[in-house]
Amino acid sequence: MTSFSESYLGQLRKVIGNRLVLLPGTRIVIENQDGKILLDLRADFRIWALPGGACEPDESAEQTIAREVLEESGLVVQQVTPFGFASNPQWERTTFPNGDACRNFSLMFTTQQFSGTPRPVDGEALEYCWFDPNHLPEMVPNHRRSVEAWLRWKAGGGFQLI
Repeated sequence: MTSFSESYLGQLRKVIGNRLVLLPGTRIVIENQDGKILLDLRADFRIWALPGGACEPDESAEQTIAREVLEESGLVVQQVTPFGFASNPQWERTTFPNGDACRNFSLMFTTQQFSGTPRPVDGEALEYCWFDPNHLPEMVPNHRRSVEAWLRWKAGGGFQLI
């Protein structure tokens, strides 16, 4: 597992500080057998979000989401399916509590195939819980939009560009 300081983004932050970074990444809707989806309570914003994260230079999007989920939650995901792409600058810009700014370009995945029990592993999440996707808690706004896009995709709406 890679620590933030060892990651590509961590190394880049050492050079550029908290300036805006254009950031390719991934997020995932993991659905259990009861139709509930997994959210993590973020340690930085203290609200709920989907698992996911930034790409490393030598990995594919599929490798990124598998690594991020494992590093953050201990889950192993299989058979991930892309259902959309999030890139709207109005929604996909984040300023973290430490001042770091990112403009996200996120390939959104889904899966029902996973093993393990989710638990906080790397400190990015305080806890994990399963939620009914139609009755969500307060969430990071762009991640809520991702869940809404996933619901449209699941209803037959095709690949979602949000």
